[in-house]
Amino acid sequence: MYVTIPRDHTAEAYVAPLASKSPKTAATRLKPGTYLYYEGDHVEWLYQVTSGVLRLTRLLADGRRQVIAFGYPGDIVGFPSNGKHHADCEALTEARLQPYRRSALESGEGDPKLHQGLLQAALREISAMQDHFMMLGRKSASEKLASFLCVLVDQVGQDLGGFRQVTLPMSRSDIADFLGLTTETVSRTFTQLRKSKIIAIENIQTIIILRPTALLGLSLGDRD
Repeated sequence: MYVTIPRDHTAEAYVAPLASKSPKTAATRLKPGTYLYYEGDHVEWLYQVTSGVLRLTRLLADGRRQVIAFGYPGDIVGFPSNGKHHADCEALTEARLQPYRRSALESGEGDPKLHQGLLQAALREISAMQDHFMMLGRKSASEKLASFLCVLVDQVGQDLGGFRQVTLPMSRSDIADFLGLTTETVSRTFTQLRKSKIIAIENIQTIIILRPTALLGLSLGDRD
């Protein structure tokens, strides 16, 4: 998940499993804290997340970390950069992934439907990254966090009576490194949203959206 600029309508449902006429490779399963691959590894496989959540990160030369993306069900991770992985990929929860050979992306001769599906996924990723870059450069801390929550609620939110709730498997520092903020700023902004009665914090991992219209408005820069 790269997108942190929500739309004024409900997000599309998860991307369906990729169509393929070839027999599927056995699923890959990861336990929390297990790495799927590391930055610089040669790319042999692409993976579609079927359950669980992944975290993609990069480290700067001075040791600072940037969370590049979170991989949710339907997302495809592992697209190559000059034939290599450009980030570390770690499971935040128990995860199940469907592997696809890199060659299926590079050539449609063996399986045109799979090739087209992977190509479209790569194009969606490029578009989502552009949205994310715009968010990083132009939004305030409250707008960034509101955008992040809106997208998660649309994608993986659950009904809770008349409200919606979302579970956050990532830490506050993960969110900070994803949104280009400090951990203290993220924690403070959560508190501000709670005091404004836009959200309720049931526990550190469960957020209840009390006023979804207000949250969406804030994500779009509406200060009223």
